[in-house]
Formats: sequence, structure tokens, C-alpha cells
Amino acid sequence: MNPLVRRYAGYNVPRYTSYPTAADFSADVGAKDHEAWLAGLGAGQAVSVYLHVPYCRRICLYCGCNTKMAVRDDVVGAYRRALEAEIDLVASLVGGRPQIARLHWGGGTPSILGADGLRSVIAALRHRFRFANALEHAIELDPRHVTVALVAVLAELGVSRASLGVQDINPLVQAAIGRLQPLPVIETAVERLRSAGIRNLNVDLMYGLPLQTAASIHKTCTLVAAMAPDRIACFGYAHLPRLKANQRRIDEVKLPSQDQRIEQAEVMSEELIGAGYVRIGIDHFARPGDALASAAAGGTLHRNFQGYTEDASGVLLGLGASSISTFTDGFVQNAADVPRYVGAIAAGSLASARGCRRDENDRQRAHIIERLMCDFSVDLDAVAPNAEFRNEMARLASMQSEGLVEIDGAKLTVTQAGRAVVRVIAATFDTYRCAQAAQFSSAI
Repeated sequence: MNPLVRRYAGYNVPRYTSYPTAADFSADVGAKDHEAWLAGLGAGQAVSVYLHVPYCRRICLYCGCNTKMAVRDDVVGAYRRALEAEIDLVASLVGGRPQIARLHWGGGTPSILGADGLRSVIAALRHRFRFANALEHAIELDPRHVTVALVAVLAELGVSRASLGVQDINPLVQAAIGRLQPLPVIETAVERLRSAGIRNLNVDLMYGLPLQTAASIHKTCTLVAAMAPDRIACFGYAHLPRLKANQRRIDEVKLPSQDQRIEQAEVMSEELIGAGYVRIGIDHFARPGDALASAAAGGTLHRNFQGYTEDASGVLLGLGASSISTFTDGFVQNAADVPRYVGAIAAGSLASARGCRRDENDRQRAHIIERLMCDFSVDLDAVAPNAEFRNEMARLASMQSEGLVEIDGAKLTVTQAGRAVVRVIAATFDTYRCAQAAQFSSAI
């Protein structure tokens, strides 16, 4: 194990799915900014849309998402109606009929809306938006709830990609995180989706979970690779019990040490590359020829709130509680509290609660951080020809001497040794980063 990686791996830094990060949002940005940014979109402009459904039948102990347990179906129904009302409101503020190029359902468990609920939301979208001919329509699914009836509805609605939350296949680990899903359940979900014509499949895995070992990670990767998903995302578990009450039920004694986390991440990478996958950025893997792999090879890979993507759209409309919208001039996030979100929409107003404005300096730094996270290299002069990065270069000098980054004039290249801690390198350009970083996960 590289001692430098061990040293930097414990740094608490953002995942940089945006810049500035959501941790830097404030209530100074709200509905007025949101309305102005929506009004600034051109009629017929292509946009991406994210739909957030913050409900699950049960809450897994490891979960860090904005979700809650659905006790009553009428509450889920009320939320669905608020989501449809928000679709109508947002579209009315844009003017014309924007075109959706990409549509992504996240949660929570979006399928909790049921067949009629899913159909109703899509009908609301089709009423106010145009769907691109080559629309990528993706949904996050819990393998335990992928029924024959569900996949038939998903196929009917034009879903073209499904992401399965697997995390780990070891029964002991599953019990420790409150998510029991035997291998045959996962295999059946995969088969049902493919049989329905939904053949673009993603699988999410995690390392750093309680009771995980390098050996169990090896077995999980072998079993998942045998199912041949197109993409596999491998995330490090972020244990933040101060922020997530459900995580307080995890026995911290059973969590891997920092060195064990590093080893587990390395094993995941080695196993998946050995199974024929191409590594994408810091935590994604894709089959050669997959659009994500092609984007990485061609320098057109991007990073947004869903992680690595080939989506080049500069506008993402986030719909639903806690969803974040992306515009050229800033980010805005809906209220995370569901009653507050539903109440705002019912009153005929946007549910915008917080966000941040971006100036040219922010956009330049966002580009620099994104290229480091995606390409592991960036030409500062090409991105920001009139900017000055003397302080950043001074901070990078020690990493250069340690062999983590190479500096050639204004061009930075992260070395193979430095790629594991590229988030720390990227943080050098983050002017918003606070001294108090406990809200972020460790670099590995």
C-alpha cells in the first residue's frame, strides 16, 4: 500500500459532483433566482430532468440519501400529485415546451409510486415537455421489488436503463446494513429487466461497509461481473451518524479501518478491470464500447449529481423534495422536508429553499475540478487564460514532490499514484471549502 495514499485517504473532501458543492448552498438563493434562471432558458432547449421520490418501504442502515419510510400509501400519493404540480409549474415558467434529452428517476425507491403513479408522472411530463427521440430514460431500482408487472410498466414507459442497488452480496454484510437480498433475487431482477427489453443495466456496489473484507469484496465483484451489467459504480461508505440517524444503528466496531478501506477499494478495481471493465474516473467501471467508456476515452466525460455521465447538457431540472437544479448561473435546491415541499407547491410557488450563484470564477474552477475528476489532467491556461493560480500551485508543490501530480507550466496531470486521492488534489481549487470538513466523506 502506497504510504502517500494512506496519508491522504483520510482527508475529508467533497465528492465534487458539483462546484460549488451542496454544502456551500445558502438560503440567500431561492425562488426568485430559480424563476429567473428558468425564464432564461430558450424555448425548445434540451434539458435533463431528475425526479426524486423520497420514500422506501424500509430504510437501510447505511443509506445517506434523502429518503424516509413510507408508512401510508396516501402520503405517497399526495407526494406524487405535488410532483406533477411542480412539473406543470416549472414548465410554465420556462415558456414553450422544453425538450427532455435525459430523464432519471432517483430516490428512495421510485417504483413505490406503483404502476399508475409512474404512468401519471410520465403523462404530466409529456403534457408539458417534449421527449427527445433518443431520450435516455433511467430509473434506480431495489432488486427486491423488481416484479414482472413492474418491468412491463417500465418498458411501456420507455425506460432504457435501470440501476440496481446491490451494495454487497455477502449475507453477513447485508444483515449488518439492514438490506437482505439473496443472490437469486438480484439475478432474477436482472433477468426480468433484460427479458422486458431493458438491457442497459447499472449496478451500485459499496466498500467500507460493516463486516466487509477484501475476500468478500472479491467474491461480490466476481458474482456481479458474471451478471455482465454495462456499468458498475463503486462507492465508499460514508459513515456520518451525526447527520443520518439510521446510521447510528450500525455497529462502528464492525466497520473496516482506513487501511482496510483502501485495500477494499483496490480489490474492487483490480477485480473489475480483470473482468474486462474499463475504469472511469475514481469510482465507475464500464464495458469497453459503452457510451461512458467512449466519453472517457474521448475527453467528453462529465460529472453531475448522479456521478459520472456522458450527459453534456448544461441544464438539469431537479424535481421533487431535495432535488437540485443546475443552471449556467447557479444551483438551486428544493426543500428537503417533504411537508414543506408539498406545501410550497400546493400554494402555487416553487419549493426552492437554498442554492448558490456562480460567477465566471466559479465556472472556471468548476471546469478545472471536473476535468481533474474526469480526465486526471487539466490545462489551466486553456480553461482560465486570464486567471491567476499562484496560491493553488504553491499548495500543489508538496504533492508534486511526492509524485502525486506532475506540473508542466500550466498543465496539471495526476499520476497513477495520485488518482486514488484526486479529490484531495481537486480540493486545492475549491475556494469555498471550510476548515470544518467533517460533513464530507474520506477521500477513500
